[in-house]
Amino acid sequence: MIRLHSTATGDLIPLEPVRDGEVGIYVCGATVQGAPHIGHMRSAVVFDQLRRWLTYRGLRVTLVRNTTDIDDKILTKSVDEDREWWAHAYHYEQVFTRAYEAMNVLPPTYEPRATGHITEMIALIGRLIEAGHAYAADDESGDVYFDVRSWADYGALTHQSVDDMADAADADPRGKRDVRDFALWKGHKAGEPDTAAWTAPWGRGRPGWHIECSAMSTKYLGAEFDIHGGGLDLRFPHHENEMAQSHAAGDAFARIWMHSGLLNVGGDKMSKSLGNSVFAHDLIAQFPPAVLRFFLSTAHYRSTLEFSADLVETQRTAFDKLTGFVTRAREVLGAEAPAVPDAVVGYRDRAADVPDEFAVAMDEDLSIPRALSVVFSTVRDGSKLVAAATADGLGEADRTRLVQLLAQVELMLDLLGVNPTDRAWAGQAAGASATEGSGDDPVRAALDSLVDLVAHQRLDAKAAKDFATADALRDRLRAAGVIIEDTPDGYRYDLTRD
Repeated sequence: MIRLHSTATGDLIPLEPVRDGEVGIYVCGATVQGAPHIGHMRSAVVFDQLRRWLTYRGLRVTLVRNTTDIDDKILTKSVDEDREWWAHAYHYEQVFTRAYEAMNVLPPTYEPRATGHITEMIALIGRLIEAGHAYAADDESGDVYFDVRSWADYGALTHQSVDDMADAADADPRGKRDVRDFALWKGHKAGEPDTAAWTAPWGRGRPGWHIECSAMSTKYLGAEFDIHGGGLDLRFPHHENEMAQSHAAGDAFARIWMHSGLLNVGGDKMSKSLGNSVFAHDLIAQFPPAVLRFFLSTAHYRSTLEFSADLVETQRTAFDKLTGFVTRAREVLGAEAPAVPDAVVGYRDRAADVPDEFAVAMDEDLSIPRALSVVFSTVRDGSKLVAAATADGLGEADRTRLVQLLAQVELMLDLLGVNPTDRAWAGQAAGASATEGSGDDPVRAALDSLVDLVAHQRLDAKAAKDFATADALRDRLRAAGVIIEDTPDGYRYDLTRD
């Protein structure tokens, strides 16, 4: 039985899919106002790992991750950066995509943009007005608000009473019946681009933030679906408002609400107001993305994760132990080593299943730290066989056992998205991709080109069985601070840290 923590109930509940054999997940994606920070990557990695595990458990997963491409901040920041708002949004959408790809986050099944679903949002607002839970402001602003006091369960997700809540600061309060009422539709204002407004029964304008996700999630997953996810910072007001307006409109909506924990920097919550945001492109320029993803996996997804470069380096050492075992075991086994899979699908078509202890940990609210302890335990067992092979060779039974252990380790690492043999990491040393701007780095490009030249000379030498030359070229690269590793696709390289 898979059990997940429900924010609404405050405890673990069984995952009982709406449709047998299928799971629908909606994850709040980026508001593409600027470059992604490491907190965005943590949330993306968490739900990517959930998706991989549910797939392994035999469920057909539909994962929807939206893009909010119209928003007050997008309009403001596009002016600051001298772009049309839609060009600004598209630029940063691409930056987010590159960061997701660099971190080996699988593409969602669907990735809807808010601007592509205005019709559905207008229809949903109409249903709320008709049901008596929303109203058009009487100040001729064109604004439409959700009437929080009309819905008795408002506050159920975060266990708050309406009177204890802060004012909704998403629109001028003058047209509101209650300062906590939140905007479903924002009337077009003087000075805003004409292109940032759509025709609606209440006047030209654009959607409020919360209505976007209610409309997009139900369009792709139905009026009732299994899991709604996002970062803990979205719990209130965003997810609270989503749940209220969706239920008020008559939709059963999400059965389980999951939230990934916050990320602290220097003991403080990472936030733009504190100026301590750690951007993904800066980290990817400093650390290999596989190491970053591993670091993000070392704390339980609901816990607060403390970030520092030193902490990443500590986990880098741990990850290197995993990489070292996989590399050495493959060298010992040669052609007997399990094949590297072409894609992250068909987990069952592997040489081994995961150990029972790993499965128990993952089934119990995606307890990845416990699962990682199983990975390292398996690596320790396998490393003893590798050491024995180096010293005296292995008998048939021990080689068979090493094949099984290696297959288990790689499968577990695949499910966590950190398998060093995954082709997603090919060529991804620190700084290889996901830069904030165009992605071009002339220094990195020159290094890639020079390493590629020597690497292909080495491959040619190996193909000609001139192993002395191949080894000499490898040693020259190592002397220059470049560690090269053969892969089924050719090679990959990393930089030494001496």
